[in-house]
Amino acid sequence: MNRLRQLAVWALCCTFCVPAVAAPPVAAPVLPAEPASQKLELETSDGLALWAWYYPVAAGGDPRATVILVHDLEGSHKTVEPLAKALQKVGFAVVTPDLRGHGASTSRSSPTGKTEVLDSNSLKRTELEAISAAGGGSVRDQAAMRGDIETVRNWIKRKSETNELNLQRLCLIGSGSGAILAANWTAADWNWLPIASGPQGRQVKALVLISPTWASKGLSFVPALATEGLKQSIPVMVLAGNTDRDDRDAMRVYDRLKSLRPQAWFEQRVGQEPAKAPKLEKAAEATVFFMQLDTALSADKLAADRSANTAGRIQTFLSLVLDPSD
Repeated sequence: MNRLRQLAVWALCCTFCVPAVAAPPVAAPVLPAEPASQKLELETSDGLALWAWYYPVAAGGDPRATVILVHDLEGSHKTVEPLAKALQKVGFAVVTPDLRGHGASTSRSSPTGKTEVLDSNSLKRTELEAISAAGGGSVRDQAAMRGDIETVRNWIKRKSETNELNLQRLCLIGSGSGAILAANWTAADWNWLPIASGPQGRQVKALVLISPTWASKGLSFVPALATEGLKQSIPVMVLAGNTDRDDRDAMRVYDRLKSLRPQAWFEQRVGQEPAKAPKLEKAAEATVFFMQLDTALSADKLAADRSANTAGRIQTFLSLVLDPSD
């Protein structure tokens, strides 16, 4: 076990075994200021002007991973920006789009030139499904359907070609109903088959679900949980508060993942000792993690709350599960 992994295992134990309460203030070292976020104007295959915010690492530095952060429905990049900046501060490059109908991403042009205004409150199921759409054809770069998240991925791919980002260390974080969208797109990513020039899918290496909603506005976790990536392969961490609804939905997602990976789970519930799969020798060998926090906050508010140390918990998880050789 290399030094980085040893530190990650130690941090994991601290993260999961210490009650989720605010720590006393500690003097932080003076660090260079993080680069300012960059506003990106992208376009989906159906003509949506998709606005996203990129939080790069300091000039000359290599990102520890590239993260796509998906906000909850009715949110925007602003509602999860504290988490984006916190992850940026510890070396992750983060891209956070305003999903269609949210924030600045409200204008779509038709092939005839007509402009349509989208509103988050009136989005139909087909529009919501388009957020995580990625398909149509056998060549990914020529796909007929490129939804919001796929469009961000394509931008990351271009940056990867110039060595600014690494598409092979791609991680998804979804909040609230955004967790469904992140999971569905992750499943779509794993469905792309290799072509003559090489692999074109399976680029997502880790998935974080913050207060995941089981079903919302016609969207559901069911399709994603039926795919190979979510059933067996991709490391997943579920974070949630302990209010009735948050606990119920998050536990439903986690329990399903746990049943699919009966020998690879690790969990920490409020007021209980950590638990793990019976044959799991070390928590670090798990591929499904559940962390219940003693808070009434959920989704974007939980993601943005400093006292919950969401960024620190995600940092520990990603350090543990990402392969240093990628």
